[in-house]
Amino acid sequence: MSADGSIPLARPVIGPEEEAAVLAVLRSGQLSLGPKTVEFEQRFAARLGTKHALAVSSGTAGLHLALNAVGVGPGDEVITSPFSFVASANAILYAGAKPVFVDVDPVSLTIDPEAAAAAVTERTAAFLPVDIFGMPARVDILENLKLPIVQDSCEALGAVDLEGVPVGGRGHPSVFGFYANKQMTTGEGGMVTCNEGSISEVIASERNQGRAVDMGWLDHDRLGYNYRLSEIAAAIGVVQLDRLDGMLAMRTALAELYAAALENVDVGIPAASWEGGTRGWFVYVVTLPNHVNRDAVILALRAAGVDCKPYLPALHLMGHLAEVSGSRPGEFPVAEAAGSRGLALPFFPGLTEAEVARVAESLATAMTNASGA
Repeated sequence: MSADGSIPLARPVIGPEEEAAVLAVLRSGQLSLGPKTVEFEQRFAARLGTKHALAVSSGTAGLHLALNAVGVGPGDEVITSPFSFVASANAILYAGAKPVFVDVDPVSLTIDPEAAAAAVTERTAAFLPVDIFGMPARVDILENLKLPIVQDSCEALGAVDLEGVPVGGRGHPSVFGFYANKQMTTGEGGMVTCNEGSISEVIASERNQGRAVDMGWLDHDRLGYNYRLSEIAAAIGVVQLDRLDGMLAMRTALAELYAAALENVDVGIPAASWEGGTRGWFVYVVTLPNHVNRDAVILALRAAGVDCKPYLPALHLMGHLAEVSGSRPGEFPVAEAAGSRGLALPFFPGLTEAEVARVAESLATAMTNASGA
């Protein structure tokens, strides 16, 4: 709970261990390209069971680099989900390609693999499935289509797919984000996991202005970007990895508390798992019924000291993405319904059972007053 008694939407778990790690880096004098970044990468790769993990400045940067590394470029098409944070589609534009949207599964809200398969053309260069809200996409089905896959797992750390493989551990480039509301945080930052050495080499070079690992400080042999992660952020990441199992367990327990508290409230409850695997809890998004005015509910909850947000708008309805993709309203009804009715409730380790009960009670009251509004 905040000092004013309100309940925030999210809050990172940061303690004296992170403070000490940051101070140690500051005292070392090496603030970039140092040993903490290497340690963070090695430990992250070991956790997911991949050969490589490459720390980057954000999940968005990771998606851009991964698309470049699998060969996506101008004139190509990338099949992806319209129900996602805008970064997944923007990264496709960064690579000079066109996002091709297909609808999502109504349970997981991840990309419908049958629709993805049907959208393949001679211009299709890759799939970009999104593990939205921490739910694993059916990447195993997409793998059968023999096209490159860049997996947006920025919201899915801790998720496990139907074969028991940690999301991000299948070997193709998978991207994680460490923004402050994620399962673990470095403030800003991200990580790309993969198994193929050639992909790892491209990402390692392009994140550092196009300089290969064995080149001199001012030598560059390709177009690159300033997508490095700082030593300060990496040091926080190392400590957060030590905390991660505990934070994931707290998120799972919190989701169970919410499910019980909302049992008699007329909302759609997010599933903990589906046929594609088990969720790594990122946010807790409920679905309001059609007769309830979501905007009125949001205003009422905030007035009651409960932060909340609509989650997420359908990407193909955003101006710049609608223009480039040629998508139309009504084309992807599942994604549009989810985008128009979803509501994210406060969700973070440290949220108490009493606060969950308060959120549920406030939501029920707000919905009653907003019914038919």
